[in-house]
Amino acid sequence: MFDRIGYDIALAAPTGRAAKRMSEATSREAKTVHRLLEMDFTGGTPVFKRDEKTRLDEDIIIIDEVSMMDCMLMDALCRAIKPGARLILIGDADQLPSVGAGNVLCDIIESGRFATVELKEIFRQAGESLIVTNAHAINHGEYPNLSSNKNDFFFILRERDDEIARTIADLCASRLPRKYGEEIRAGIQVITPSHKGGAGTIALNALMQRTLNPPSNGKHEKKVRDVIFREGDRVMQVRNNYDIAWDKDDKSGIGIFNGDIGKIESIDFAEETMTINFDERIAVYDFTMLEELEHAYAITIHKSQGSEYPVVIIPAYGAAPQLLTRNLLYTAVTRAQEMVIIVGRPDIVSAMVDNNRLSKRYTGLKYLLSAEDS
Repeated sequence: MFDRIGYDIALAAPTGRAAKRMSEATSREAKTVHRLLEMDFTGGTPVFKRDEKTRLDEDIIIIDEVSMMDCMLMDALCRAIKPGARLILIGDADQLPSVGAGNVLCDIIESGRFATVELKEIFRQAGESLIVTNAHAINHGEYPNLSSNKNDFFFILRERDDEIARTIADLCASRLPRKYGEEIRAGIQVITPSHKGGAGTIALNALMQRTLNPPSNGKHEKKVRDVIFREGDRVMQVRNNYDIAWDKDDKSGIGIFNGDIGKIESIDFAEETMTINFDERIAVYDFTMLEELEHAYAITIHKSQGSEYPVVIIPAYGAAPQLLTRNLLYTAVTRAQEMVIIVGRPDIVSAMVDNNRLSKRYTGLKYLLSAEDS
């Protein structure tokens, strides 16, 4: 619509993964907010080149996944928008709050000072999906339907953590590929509440590496800290790196971002490099950069925020109580595009729905926005 009117538009999101999704959905360039604001590290302290003195040129700024934005980043963004431009914020206030300070999206909505549209109606096509109906049920404090193993939402009962982990590894290695074809492997993502425990990321990644990518004479591997990276492993970049160069077909670019997931294609000990394929973007890491990688057979729900995957597998196990919350379960379920599989204990699922504990955020933003003279 804005294109037809003739406005210049900028698309951005807080994370590289979310920006990539935005770009795929719109077939136009989307950037991280940091890149939109032209963050510069040359002086040692990161600063934004775009600010109230050098504002953005675009007439329309559209930001997705705003629930992930903290006060400082939103402040920097607002300072850089020129007078008369329009700022459109898109996000889900019921997902996990930002890692940094503040509760920006909720405060903006609850202030009542801005035009807000909330999508609440389940249309007929989406209503046929148990992912959608169960996500709405969880969000409203109702238990999801775990008894129907048809459609696109499945529950597999397992009591012990080791049983949960083995079942998840078996689903990824044989059961799902046998039923849906080998091509499903690339679309499966295990997301779990915690790093710790028998079905946390540490245990699951170790088990799934042994199951899906065991050592062999033909595979090189490199030990970093207490982790072994092996050719064929699934890995994730865990911090934004704006300097890593990549090539894709006849294109090239720079930047691999926090949450980007790839596959180790080769390890070269002579050159001390590792080549990783991030969705056909081929990046070469030297061994000094491997601290920025983790295994990604299983990732935390927090790390998955801003991403979507065709198939999501969620272990329901006895993690720390502060992690077994309604908004964490809601966030996990809404990462799936085509299928959700929960493996574990139904009482844990019920406990997560019942636990609407939200971390208290002392921000003052809602009060300041609501004030008569603001």
